[in-house]
Amino acid sequence: MAKKYDVAIIGGGIGGLMTAYRLLERNPDLSVCILEKGPPLTKRYCPVIAKKADGCLSCTSCSIMEGMAGAGAFSDGKYVISTEYGGWLTEFLKPETVIRYIEEADKIMVSFGATTERFMPDNELKKLCIMHDLHMHQAQVKHLGTDSNFETMRKLIDSLGQKCEIVTGACVTDVDREKHEIIYTEKQAEKTASAERIVFAVGRAGNSFFSKWCMKNSVPLQNKQVDIGVRVELPAMVWEDFSKRIYEPKIWYRSKRYGDITRMFCFNERGNVVMENADGVMTVNGHAYRDEARKTENSNFALLSTTNFTQPFKAPVDYAREVASLANLISGGSVLVQRFGDLINGRRTDEKRLKASTTRPTLHAVPGDLSLCMPKRQLDNIIETLYALNEIAPGTSNHDTLLYGVECKYYSARPKCEDFVIDGCSEIYAIGDGAGVTRSLSQAAANGLYVADQISEKLQK
Repeated sequence: MAKKYDVAIIGGGIGGLMTAYRLLERNPDLSVCILEKGPPLTKRYCPVIAKKADGCLSCTSCSIMEGMAGAGAFSDGKYVISTEYGGWLTEFLKPETVIRYIEEADKIMVSFGATTERFMPDNELKKLCIMHDLHMHQAQVKHLGTDSNFETMRKLIDSLGQKCEIVTGACVTDVDREKHEIIYTEKQAEKTASAERIVFAVGRAGNSFFSKWCMKNSVPLQNKQVDIGVRVELPAMVWEDFSKRIYEPKIWYRSKRYGDITRMFCFNERGNVVMENADGVMTVNGHAYRDEARKTENSNFALLSTTNFTQPFKAPVDYAREVASLANLISGGSVLVQRFGDLINGRRTDEKRLKASTTRPTLHAVPGDLSLCMPKRQLDNIIETLYALNEIAPGTSNHDTLLYGVECKYYSARPKCEDFVIDGCSEIYAIGDGAGVTRSLSQAAANGLYVADQISEKLQK
């Protein structure tokens, strides 16, 4: 017999966790269930990060992308207190409302051990960027750290586990929007749960499933942008004038050749480049720890070229995956790394050239040639932007700067909804990165709190 709940949340990332936290804070007697495809947080283990394997072993569930606390569990834990970037919540809510919920989520995080330290905006650095035709976003930023963020999430999840049911290893395969029934598999057995209210909080790892569900249920979808590029790694001293003052230089540049926007973001001071398994496609990302003993001599950041497709093309996510898959093909199932100087000189980085590099890689990637897998337009944008960034941080376009590829950020297609209630689906909500609404820890957390408040108000009525 199917279990029945007042609210069922699909996804145990920060959006789903904040939804559950606020619901139970305001309605202690509510029966709430969180269904998470991946493992419990304390059992998430990546052989590559643990230095037990050089390449991805294609685990049944990628512990970097899936599991309690979501993809944010192993991010470097940036918490952006701004509406200038980090998602599109201001298309649904007033900016002051978004900031209020971001601050409320931060207080919850702090209560479970998150740092109170904030890096503040810096107009002097912003002016320096403008002088070189670069544009820096301004925001208050908190660096939780990959290690500290993990502990904060663990404490939050432990607290929630005493108040609601958390089911891990629960792969949701369908949701009946009329009967409010959720079909999922757990330990290879098919099970069913029902709930008065259902919240899709599937995150980036669940965007493919959710998009297919929307199409199956005739829910209109709006495609978002797709970003394709590389993860840049170089000596930490090159960008420390920025990172010591604002932590994350979040800078965009408009190329002279194509007029395209290329974005520098996801900066990790003295961090590590890591590999991610995004539903079978290997991409790269970056981590950074607060523990001094775990810091490296390098910093890394994403440098991605943004593309907004027009009609009739409707598959930007598939496009990005195909580009990344080509890099996987060339590298034998891994990701590529190339010295910037080799790329400019039109030659492949091989093992000998990589060993001669003064920048030592923090990720064991396959030396190769990015020009064989990345589209020319995006690669041209990356090269032009690196030269522009070199004007404000000399050494950025150094011969031995390492470029890992391919890094992609594809944002879920957004379902048509009203106040986050999915079109034609009574009391079924969609929030966070998986719904194409947010793209940061802070906005995903704020989205979860807001929807929880909306549900609470309806319960009180």
